Amino acid sequence: MMKHKIKLLVFFYFCSILWVFGAKDRLNIIPYPNKVQIYEGFCDLSKGVNVVGGELIKKQTYSSLEHDFGILQNKSGIKLSFLISPEITNKEGYVLNIDYNAINIKASSKEGHFYALQTLKQLVSNKKLPRVEIIDEPRFSWRSFMLDEARYFHGKKVVKNLLDEMAALKMNTFHWHLTDDAGWRIDIKKYPLLTKIGAKRDSTQIEDPTLQVPGETGDPAYDEFLRRYQSNKFDGKLHQGYYSHSDIKEIVAYARDRGIQIIPEISMPGHASAAIAAYPWLGTLDQKIKVPTRFGVMENVFDPSSKKTIQFFKDVLAEVSSLFPAPYIHIGGDEVKHNQWKASENITKYMTENNLKNYKDVQVKFTNEISDYVEKELGKSIIGWSEILGVDTHVWQKDTGKVTQQLSKNAIVQFWSGNKDILKYALDNNYKVVNSYHEDTYLNYSYDQLPLKKSYSLQVVPQGYERSSVIGLGCQLWTEWISDMAAIQYHIFPRIAAYAELGWTKEEYRSYDRFLLNLKPLVNKWKEKGYNLPENEFN
Repeated sequence: MMKHKIKLLVFFYFCSILWVFGAKDRLNIIPYPNKVQIYEGFCDLSKGVNVVGGELIKKQTYSSLEHDFGILQNKSGIKLSFLISPEITNKEGYVLNIDYNAINIKASSKEGHFYALQTLKQLVSNKKLPRVEIIDEPRFSWRSFMLDEARYFHGKKVVKNLLDEMAALKMNTFHWHLTDDAGWRIDIKKYPLLTKIGAKRDSTQIEDPTLQVPGETGDPAYDEFLRRYQSNKFDGKLHQGYYSHSDIKEIVAYARDRGIQIIPEISMPGHASAAIAAYPWLGTLDQKIKVPTRFGVMENVFDPSSKKTIQFFKDVLAEVSSLFPAPYIHIGGDEVKHNQWKASENITKYMTENNLKNYKDVQVKFTNEISDYVEKELGKSIIGWSEILGVDTHVWQKDTGKVTQQLSKNAIVQFWSGNKDILKYALDNNYKVVNSYHEDTYLNYSYDQLPLKKSYSLQVVPQGYERSSVIGLGCQLWTEWISDMAAIQYHIFPRIAAYAELGWTKEEYRSYDRFLLNLKPLVNKWKEKGYNLPENEFN
């Protein structure tokens, strides 16, 4: 019996040794830093901190340390210095040194200081910090999360909460999908009917779990997709909402203080129903319609042959640009069905006059016209989904021949669907690319379709291509079937943490096993906040 007890004691002793050494070699940080040196000992913050630096970072540091950890402002406490170091060339990079009695943070910009603060906050435990030196900078300059508010309007409180979570994970781009068939969510002063009419629908398609869909495939995910979009069940409730100019300015300022740029998406020339419901002359058919209550890809498209329609977009984009200081405007460009263009005499005439061979040419010419205006008049660049290239992405595009128009080289391509050769085509033709391939980044997918490990495994840069050719990645939450905050939380967390690490941490420094260990404290924080989380995704 005594021998057995001794063996158990020896076993637990060696386990504790292994655990200690494992902990010494690892910090609980997501995204994980790129260069870490850990030393013996701690920096004790129990007597408070004395922050030296710019007013904003001082305010943010005192506020978060007191609120999250009970660490108070104290002139005789540990000195925490935010220093400007021009030699740090990456504006988001930083150097963090934590010693027994001092903390020094160096960066060349406020963004670097802010990201160092996020790292420091994750290191606090029982009012203590480990002694470390961290030299860090992001792998990609574009680390985005997209929220679709066209399908369901969620409001300022939800958006600010998501911006807070993004900031804590060092994500720097909030892609805001504001217009689509199901709703127009941004006030445009020159066109008030966009929100008076386009921001409302009188009912909404909802799931019918009892629906039996002919031709079910046996694939649970795809069959669920069929049941949703073929449902004839509606909630019969008015859904409405949009953001005023003052709302947007408030949110933009809130994001800016957290190192986040906001990229608005104004969909064109497809996903046009809400706008056409407000102003029928925008559509190719010039017919009065209602804001759809059903989800899916509608056939309503804008009329690119109309000078009045082009002027509408110039007016809208000028107003949008004045609200969003970021150097980019997203114009959508995805899922444009050609049926109404095919039936239009005006489009046929327009194609003949401009020597356009097919309807993909029509879209590329339209995109270039918008791009030219955005560049020359607004001083910005456009971003669009893969279809702006004029490549075959969908069944309805394959019968129109090859594109002969060339997309403006200043446009940024956000790859999302179709054969992965489309991504390589964009890179081979020297376009800047954001990788958002739907199978790997669509947060509205079930966890059976997109488990956490698959999120973490996205190959952002295709094999054989230089890292500089891809500016970053985006993860997207489309909300056709996601109507409340509990559902938003369930689909976003924890997967957003995986994309944050993919965007920040260099490939050679990443480890999925370590990521899972580091995720546990973050999960505990989310649970303390009452978030609705998928329990089986943390193993």
